[in-house]
This record gives sequence, structure tokens and C-alpha cells, in this order.
Amino acid sequence: MSDVRKVQVGEVQLAYRVWGEEDAPPAVLLHCLGEDGEDWRGVVGRLAGTHRVFAIDQRGHGHSDWPGEYGFARWRDDAIGFLQALGLERVILIGHSLGAVAALLVAADRPELVDRLVLEEAVPPRPADPPQEVPEQPEGPEPFDWQAKLAVAAERNGPDSGWWEAVARVTAPTLVIAGGETGQAPRGHLAELAERLPDARLVTVEGAGHLVHEERPGEFLAAVNSFLAPQS
Repeated sequence: MSDVRKVQVGEVQLAYRVWGEEDAPPAVLLHCLGEDGEDWRGVVGRLAGTHRVFAIDQRGHGHSDWPGEYGFARWRDDAIGFLQALGLERVILIGHSLGAVAALLVAADRPELVDRLVLEEAVPPRPADPPQEVPEQPEGPEPFDWQAKLAVAAERNGPDSGWWEAVARVTAPTLVIAGGETGQAPRGHLAELAERLPDARLVTVEGAGHLVHEERPGEFLAAVNSFLAPQS
């Protein structure tokens, strides 16, 4: 994998990795809860063949700062700050689960920054049913701040009502990727998300579960590359 770099964004330092030619179109990857930029290792090689790829360790994860304060609005603002700090505009923004919600909110609040949007197994803005229960923190060191898990559970159980309103503000063409029957995000919710987005298509990768890009990297890349291909 690429060397880890760091950039100051507001009150936190964010770690990131970068691949690809400097003059290639930028693509920014936002991982799920509990992972870091290394999580994209199975697909980043192909993406870097056509794009300058940036994989962020989001706050509370990996080599980035663990400030103890989390939430989707903070992860959104960190991503916006990252793009501004590196002077990135009109990016391909790809998010998985937690990262997909952050990416969606970035595209809604700063549409001028996002050229295309890819949402893999996006957490639906509906109260979790049944409500999420947070297990006790395991003993020993964890690869991410457990407070981030608490924050996600709280927002899944009582999501911000503004999430659906944000969907309508997204101007970027969007690809919604679902993991089929075994995915964590209910298929009906992902279909509704795709319907509500102004310009979106839904691709379901059957049998992939929640980790589409990890369990079915070829099908994930095929969907993304088809979506990003110039339209004739």
C-alpha cells in the first residue's frame, strides 16, 4: 500500500494514502465504521489506473486523530475540509456504509465539489428496526475509537430528519450499490434512496453482503467503471 500522509483539517489531523498519476481525475474513498484507508486495497489498484485516488482514514480511525467527538456531520465536514486542504474539486466521491452517508452529505452540502457519487451499502436514514444495541467495548486495543461506534449507533437509532432533505440537493450523478439479501442496508431503503436522488442508478451485487468491494471486487469495479465511463 501507499505511504501514509497527513493533513490538518480543522481541529484534527487526517491520514490518507494516494495512488495514481498526479494529473489524473481525483477520486476520494471514505471507508466504513471500524476500518481505515487500507480497506480499499482490493480495488484501489484498478481505480488508480484511471484516477488519482485518495483513501482517507476518517476521524477516530487508523492513523487519523481520535478526538472522541463523532457523528455523520463531523465526518462530512472532515471530508469537505480534506478536499479544500488538498485543493481537490469535481471529485469522484466513493463511500461505504458510514462513509457513504458522509459522502452523500458532502454532495448535498457542497455539490460543486462532487462530479460523481458512489454509495456502497449506504446506511438508510430510517430508525434502525430493531434498534441497534452497542456491545461492551472489548478488552485490549482497538483499531478505531469505540466512541465512534457509540455515535453511529445513536444516529442509526435516531437519524437526523434532514437526511432525506439532503438527498434532494445532490446534483451529482449517483451510483447506489447494494449487497443483495445479505447486505446490512435493507434493499427497499436503498431502492428508495436511488429513487429519491435526482440522478441515480441502483446496482445490486447478489451474495456480496455488506462488504461488496471486498467480497466481490470484480463486480464492484465493473459497476463503478461502467458508471464512470464517458457516455457516447
